Amino acid sequence: QLTMSLNSPALLNEESAQGAKRNTECMESLLQTPSSIQDNPLQQLQLASQEVLEKAKKSGRSKCPRCNSSRMFYCYTCFVPVETVPTKEIPTVKLPLKIDIIKHPNETDGKSTAVHAKLLAPDDVTIYKYPCIPEYKEKRHEIALIFPGPNSVSVKDIAFHLQKYTKKSVCSSDDDYSREPLLKQAKIEPEAEKNPNECISSIRSEGTRLKKIIFIDSTWNQTNKIITDERLQGLLQIELKTRKTCFWRHQKGKPDTYLSTIEAIYYFLVDYHQEILKESYKGQYDNLLFFFSFMYTLIKDAKCCAGKE
Repeated sequence: QLTMSLNSPALLNEESAQGAKRNTECMESLLQTPSSIQDNPLQQLQLASQEVLEKAKKSGRSKCPRCNSSRMFYCYTCFVPVETVPTKEIPTVKLPLKIDIIKHPNETDGKSTAVHAKLLAPDDVTIYKYPCIPEYKEKRHEIALIFPGPNSVSVKDIAFHLQKYTKKSVCSSDDDYSREPLLKQAKIEPEAEKNPNECISSIRSEGTRLKKIIFIDSTWNQTNKIITDERLQGLLQIELKTRKTCFWRHQKGKPDTYLSTIEAIYYFLVDYHQEILKESYKGQYDNLLFFFSFMYTLIKDAKCCAGKE
C-alpha cells in the first residue's frame, strides 16, 4: 500500500459509512457520467503520447539499464525507465518549487507512486528513505509539509503563515544584520542598491515565498513514526482540498479521499498554481500522471476482462 491521507482526521469516524456508500455512489456515477469519462476519469488530462508505454506493454518486462533487474516500464529502485522505454520519449515536467518525498522504510518500492514524480520531474524531486532525511529547521520559513492536522492550513493561506515564520527568523537574527551590513550586499549586486530598511523588507518578502514542499510516502497507519520526527517539528502543515483517489491499491477501510503520493503532488501543484501563483491552470503539471493514468487504465481493463467490474 502506498497512500497518504490528505484530509482531516475527523474523516476516520466516517470510514465505515464511506465504505458502505462507495458501491452505490459508483453505480450512480456510471449512470450519470458519459461513457468516455466512465471508462477513465483521468481522460481529461493533457498528457504526452503514451505510445511508448503501449509498445513496452506489448514487449513485456525489460532490464533496468543500471541494475539489470527485470522491471515493467521503469525501475523503482534506480528511478529510471527500462531499456524498452527510451528516456527521450518520457515527458519531463518543470515544477515551480522543489519537492522532497520522505519514504517510509517499510513502504514496498514496487507499489509506490512516489517514483513517478522522480521520473517525470527529475530536477525538482528528491526521494529520501526514512530515517535518512535532511534537517529542515533553518529553512522552515520557506518549507511546508503536506499533512492534515489540527494546525494545518489551506494552500491559499501559505504565504500569510510563512510570513509569520519569516518575521520570527528576522527578529532572532538582528545581530547578524548588525555584524554584516546589508549595504555590503548591494556592492555585489549594484542594480539592487537600496537602503538597509528596504533590503530587510526585501528579505522578508523573499522569505514568504514557498521554495520546498515535503510529502510523506507511506500508508496512513505508518505516518506517525515520520510525522513525529523532531526534524519535521515546527514546519508549516498544509491540508489539500478534498478529492477522490483513482489509486487501484486503495487502503482497506480508508475513505476514497485518501490520495496516492503522486496524486497528492499533482493536486497540490494545481492548487498552488491557482491560489499562490494566481495563474489559470492549463495542464502544466498533468504529465506528472503520465505513468499513473496509463497504469490505471491497464488495471481497470484487466479487472473488466476478469469480470471483477
